[in-house]
Amino acid sequence: MNVRYARKGLASLAVAVVALVMTGCGAEEKPKADKPAATTAPSQETQSGQPQENSEEPTEVIAALKGQKGLELAINSAERDAGGFLTVKGQLRNSSDTVRAIPPQTSGDETEVVKHGTSLGGATLVDSVGKKRYYVLRDTDGRPLTTIGLDSLGPGKSTAVFMQFPAPPNSTTDVSFQLPTFEPATLKLS
Repeated sequence: MNVRYARKGLASLAVAVVALVMTGCGAEEKPKADKPAATTAPSQETQSGQPQENSEEPTEVIAALKGQKGLELAINSAERDAGGFLTVKGQLRNSSDTVRAIPPQTSGDETEVVKHGTSLGGATLVDSVGKKRYYVLRDTDGRPLTTIGLDSLGPGKSTAVFMQFPAPPNSTTDVSFQLPTFEPATLKLS
C-alpha cells in the first residue's frame, strides 16, 4: 500500500471525526420555549422483536370482531391522515384460558407479505358504495404496514395492533373491515 494514500485516508478520517465531534458539542443548556419537550412512547415490542403483551385496554371500541378459539379484535380508531392514509388501531386479545397462536391466515396469502412473518397483512377494507377493496399498504421491501411478528397470546392477554391502508375518498364514511379468520365489522371513518 502506498504510504501517501494511507496518510490522506487518515487525514480525511481525522477531519470527519472532528466534524462529528464539533456538531455534537452545540447542545443547548435549556430547551427553547418554542420547542416541545421530547417524549418517548413505550415500545410495543420486546427486545426479541415480539409484540409486548399488555392488559390495559383503551376505553372506546368502535368495532369488535370475534375470531377463532377465543381471539378477539377490538378496533379503537379508524382515522384518516393528511398523507392520504387510513390508520386502524386496536387491541388483539385472547379471551380463552389457554395460550393461543395467531392464525397464519391473518397474514394473507401474498408471498411477499407472508415471508415477513405472521402479521395482520391480510386485512382489507371494502367500500361497497364505491365498489373498491383496499389492502394493507406495503413498504418498498414488501413488508406490510401493520403489526408484524405476532406469534401467540397468553390467556387473558392482549397486544396493541395497527394497520395502514390507502384512504378511501372523503365521501366514503362506512367501510367493511375484514381480517381472515375473524368475522367482518363495519367501521365509521373519521
